[in-house]
Parts: sequence; structure tokens; C-alpha cells
Amino acid sequence: MQTTLAPEFKTTREGQEAEAILRKCVHCGFCTATCPTYQLLGDELDGPRGRIYLMKQVLEGAPVTRSTQQHLDRCLTCRNCESTCPSGVQYGRLVDIGRHVVEERVTRPAGERTLRWLLKEGLTSPIFSPAMALGRLARPLLPGVLKAKVPAAAGPQAHRWPTRTHERKVLLLLGCVQPAMMPNVNSATARVLDAAGIQTLVADGAGCCGAIRTHLNDQAGGLDDMRRNVDAWWPLVSAGTVEAIVMNASGCGVTVKEYGHALAHDPAYAERAARIAELTRDLSELLPDLVSRLKPRLQRRTLSRLAFHPPCTLQHGQQLRGGVEAGLAALGFEVQVAGAESHLCCGSAGTYSVLQPELATRLRDRKLANLAPLQPQAIVSANIGCIQHLQSGTSTPVRHWVEVVDECLA
Repeated sequence: MQTTLAPEFKTTREGQEAEAILRKCVHCGFCTATCPTYQLLGDELDGPRGRIYLMKQVLEGAPVTRSTQQHLDRCLTCRNCESTCPSGVQYGRLVDIGRHVVEERVTRPAGERTLRWLLKEGLTSPIFSPAMALGRLARPLLPGVLKAKVPAAAGPQAHRWPTRTHERKVLLLLGCVQPAMMPNVNSATARVLDAAGIQTLVADGAGCCGAIRTHLNDQAGGLDDMRRNVDAWWPLVSAGTVEAIVMNASGCGVTVKEYGHALAHDPAYAERAARIAELTRDLSELLPDLVSRLKPRLQRRTLSRLAFHPPCTLQHGQQLRGGVEAGLAALGFEVQVAGAESHLCCGSAGTYSVLQPELATRLRDRKLANLAPLQPQAIVSANIGCIQHLQSGTSTPVRHWVEVVDECLA
């Protein structure tokens, strides 16, 4: 696709990157078949092809409207279109650029500005944990929409961290909301790795991966979050203490794996960020190495029939498919994915379920309807957002797969 950038974009890094991405796009339309919002709404402008057309107009200097902003807002950034695209269009990067440009030119209503500010500041703040604790106390009194966002308190095992030391060591990013909402995911990760002879380290000072601010159009704040994590991890990385930086939330994983690109323009961080990205692994990528070590330790399997929901950030963002299912099967679990639409987003998508609740709920219910025929004892996934969002629509337990493995350890 040919495009002629408006003068204000010709010399900017974002404009030049967007132009290079647009050149790859042939507007074939294959992506519309796998776009969740297009499947729901049937509007060309609520699919990747239409959104690309809107962003092209903006970058060529056309007037920017509130309607353009809304169509871009409705994109989940699930990147399913990237898996489908025969031309390799990096839509995720393009839509981040497009949203940033539009955000600077269209003033949002006050209510939207307030909500987005609360999300980017509140979810990444140290006060999120006490706020979640207060929410749990008030949970019986909360309306249904808010109650669905406040998981029940974790059991005592969530605070049981292994104390053994091992020669093999990895870093773990705890995440910004996971320690408060689902702390057992982190401690279960540490216990499973400990059982396999790997010690889990956590770096003081590491926090949000940067995804929340970036996807809420605070790109500068997102880059600051990334720099903070690079600084926190670098002493252990540069000393060769750790063999990998492990992510048990696939949304964080896809972001950290792109640190090298995000900070490539920063001479003070470019080299270190690229090394951090190179070392980053989703927890599922360790599974082949863990199976032989864990299998002799597994005993009870109270939840043996599992349905796996692969998060978009895992299967499309990181392009990792089949690893969780194969690993769990090798450990003796019966695990299946939905027979239809396993590639489609569940509607969580970070803060999307808060900002676009109607579409998010429709996608959630569609996903659960496709999982129901499997009649699982539990649904497992690999990202806290998917887990929390799906659980809000079903009585079937929804867990992180590592929690199920942890419960079976002798």
C-alpha cells in the first residue's frame, strides 16, 4: 500500500515506522475473518483492514475525528490479524502509533479521560493491593459488574514461597495486579520451578511491564516502566546469575519480549533492553525441560480433565502454540482446546473489559459457549486477565495451568 505522509510525520520515528508497515499491506482482507470485533459488529471499520485505512488517512493529514478514535478504541490488540496476514503486517505496532497520533488530536470526554487515568495510575500503583483488600471486604455489597473484578481471597498456600537454593536460577516478574488479585499464580510458579531444581528470584524495583500505560496511549509512561524493569534486572542479568527472565502472564511476556524494539531509539537502554528481550521466556517455554523432572513428583490429579484457553498474547503475540497442551498431556492431564474459535480473543485484553464492557462480555460468553462442550473440570489459561474475565461468566473453576500442576506435586 502506497502512502504519502503528511509533513508533520515525514521526519518522525513513528511516522517512518508506520509508513514501512503500511507498505506491506495489500488490503487483501484475510484478517477480517479472524478479527473478533469484525465478527461481532460486521463493520469494515471495526476490522483490521478498515482501521488501517483510517490510520493511513490520519498519517496523510486527513482530519481526525472522534469516530476514528472510537474505531481504534474498539480494537482488542489481540493480534490475531498478524497470525492471519500473508504479508506479515505488524498491525500491533501500527495501531499503537495510530492511537497515539489520534489521542493527541482528539479530546476525549471528561468521563473517559478520568477512567483511563484511574486505570493507568491505579493498576500500577502500590495502593492497588490495599484497595483490592478493601474491595474483598466489601465484595458482598458490590454491584455485579464490580464484584466480577474482585476475586475471592487466596488461600494460605498463596504465600508459601520455596526456600531452597539451586544452581539454576531465573528471574520472575510478579506483575502489577497479579500479586494482589491472584498471588497464588506467582508462588505456584516458584514451587513448580523449585520442584524441577530451578530457583526463582524476584528483583526489587521491578513492576508493571509497561503494557498498561502503552495501550492506554501513555507511550512515554510505558517506556519509563520498561526502563525501570531493565534497571532492576540488569545487575543479575549482567552478572550471569540467571538463565532466563520468566513470565507467567503472557500479556507481560509479549511486552517484555518487545523491549528491544520499544527502546531501540534510546542509546542508554537499547543494548540492555535487547538482551532482556532475548532472555525473556513464557513459562510454557520451560515446560519441555520441566516434564521429566516434574513427572515423578506428581501424584494426585483432582482436576484431570482440563480445557485450555490459549491467550491471544501467547498464540498471536508470542506465536507460541500447542506448548501448554503438549506439556500438560505429557504430565498426564487430559487437556483440550475449544473445537471452534480457539483462536479468537475472550474479550479481556488488558483494560479492554473495563473500557468496552459490552463487547468484552459478548466475546467472553462466546468463548465460554465454545468451551462448554468439552465439559471440563476446570478451564486453564496462561494470563491473569483471561482467567479473571472468563471466571466472571462461569461457575467452572478457571485457573492458571501452573496452579493445577502445583496442586499435584507430592
